[in-house]
Amino acid sequence: MEAQYYTKLDDNKVQCTLCPHNCVLKEGQSGICKVRVNHKGELIAENYGKISGYHFDPIEKKPLYHFYPGKDILSIGSVGCNLHCRFCQNHEIAQTGVHHYPYLKELLPGAIVNAALRQENSIGIAYTYNEPLIFFEFMKDVALNAKQNGLKNVMVTNGFIKPEPLESLVEFIDAFSVDLKAFTDDFYKIITSSKLNPVLESLKNIKKSGKFLEITNLVIPTLNDDKKKFEDMVKWISEELGKDTVLHISRYHPMYKMSIESTAPDTLFSLFEIANKYLDFVYLGNLHSAKGQNTYCPGCKKMVIERSGYYTKTNGLDENGDCIYCKTKVIEHF
Repeated sequence: MEAQYYTKLDDNKVQCTLCPHNCVLKEGQSGICKVRVNHKGELIAENYGKISGYHFDPIEKKPLYHFYPGKDILSIGSVGCNLHCRFCQNHEIAQTGVHHYPYLKELLPGAIVNAALRQENSIGIAYTYNEPLIFFEFMKDVALNAKQNGLKNVMVTNGFIKPEPLESLVEFIDAFSVDLKAFTDDFYKIITSSKLNPVLESLKNIKKSGKFLEITNLVIPTLNDDKKKFEDMVKWISEELGKDTVLHISRYHPMYKMSIESTAPDTLFSLFEIANKYLDFVYLGNLHSAKGQNTYCPGCKKMVIERSGYYTKTNGLDENGDCIYCKTKVIEHF
């Protein structure tokens, strides 16, 4: 499948313009993502229709807590990623290409949409597991088909996207779950092989588009757990995106090329208290704790959603997603 968002250059070279890496590729070369390849002067998306993961999940697993809580969604993923995070939690599929992962299945967009339509309690399709941006063409074909059939589309992404393809994405993606991995460019450069500013611009552009947005921050000891930097980040989220922006503070565990010990629960609790000073909805993830799981009305402060693992009770909300006690809007998409 010929890729979108690239420019043909002299000497059969091409430049990919999908993400800020702007990879310039000679014949036979692949980009940083390992799946977009120069084949005879054309950029080819090698992972089109090649699926590494296919599973129905609670929507809360994405994580999305304020987008149709209690519903399920069909999650699909492929291989490759445009970031090289040293702590990658899905490195078996994200840090490899089509020719080095033997378990790929080939599926057509219609087959995926039909599966989502058949599942009771399912609202649609989530593009996740690896970075969905780099299977852009397949995601678009599936999502447009899904949209025509009344389904929702969710993108779980690192946000390292150029403005033009992001503008195209918001036409068919209903909700974004974005990883904001840190609030310093040094972290992004050294730990992920990317940059911070394009992610911040993506977050602002998603917010401006009116599409639903939640943010996840994975806290890694000594690397991005500085309280002052974290406070700067949540202040930026509140000021630039709104204090009603949902933030998930997630616990890190050693993975891939990183052996730093797991984040201490007390660190997460401290950051949770800081975030709650600036944001209405803050949650804790990857942690066995009753704290930071439930949703409280920002108006009357009463609990309106109770969570235990991925089991969700929305007894405090009416059919419109409003608080039953004070009628404050809590969940827009309910």
